[in-house]
Amino acid sequence: MASKRIIQTPDAPAAIGTYSQAVRVDDTVYLSGQIGLDPATMQMAADIEAQIHRVFQNLRAVATASGGSLADVVKLNIFLTDLGHFAKVNEIMAQYFQQPYPARAAVGVASLPRGALVEADGVLVVQG
Repeated sequence: MASKRIIQTPDAPAAIGTYSQAVRVDDTVYLSGQIGLDPATMQMAADIEAQIHRVFQNLRAVATASGGSLADVVKLNIFLTDLGHFAKVNEIMAQYFQQPYPARAAVGVASLPRGALVEADGVLVVQG
């Protein structure tokens, strides 16, 4: 029988809809999408670079609360309102992830919640 646990941390923005920050089922953690909201103020980071950093910081906080880390991410999905920011995502992502990198998709979208320029979600596999 699978064990399901809801993950919640004040170190990432509170859910702004009908979802949990993450759900852990046994050793797999499903991270909900994170946008560039500051968890303390719930305000959006100012520009694309700051939003990308905040997205990865928010994902890291939820990964840590689940008992893992960004090193445990096996799949990452990135959504951009402008695929022209793809190179910037790669540059900043390298500050948060080391090789071997997770599997990843990057998708251009028309819009994101709260006017965000970038959103990312992921799947972790953790032990314990």
